[in-house]
Amino acid sequence: MKIKAGDKLPSSELFYLDQSNNVKKIDILDLCENKTIILGMPGAFTKTCSALHLPGYIKNYELAIKKGISKIVCIAVNDPNVMKAWGENQNSGTKIFMAGDPFLKFTKAIGAEVDKSEKGLGIRSNRYTMLVEDGEVKKVEEEKETATCELSAAENFLKSI
Repeated sequence: MKIKAGDKLPSSELFYLDQSNNVKKIDILDLCENKTIILGMPGAFTKTCSALHLPGYIKNYELAIKKGISKIVCIAVNDPNVMKAWGENQNSGTKIFMAGDPFLKFTKAIGAEVDKSEKGLGIRSNRYTMLVEDGEVKKVEEEKETATCELSAAENFLKSI
């Protein structure tokens, strides 16, 4: 990943479904303006993200709020329909903002893209978690292998901030 602590997030459009199931666009910078957010968890319906990564942040939502987190944003290289369905499947409710990066603009801008074509997945995103304050990256943890969820896991990441 090329983005690191001290860097500003790049402006990038994400997509989500609103309460009426209408596709909406939002710039990542608008999501974190004057807020402290956690973002990451990039693999809708994948084994590791569905078993560990996203559920960990749902389970530890209250701890994140106690640590001053305003919002938890799940970004994956999927369309907004998939992101909404994954959030519903995981019972994320209003705890996690589910946003799609279907064209990989954000993922490529931060240098998180990884080629998983051999596994039939195409270009995807590395597993990571970031702490962002008002658009500035304060901490980033990236897994060396997308099948693992240790450094970026909610329990470990929240302990470290």
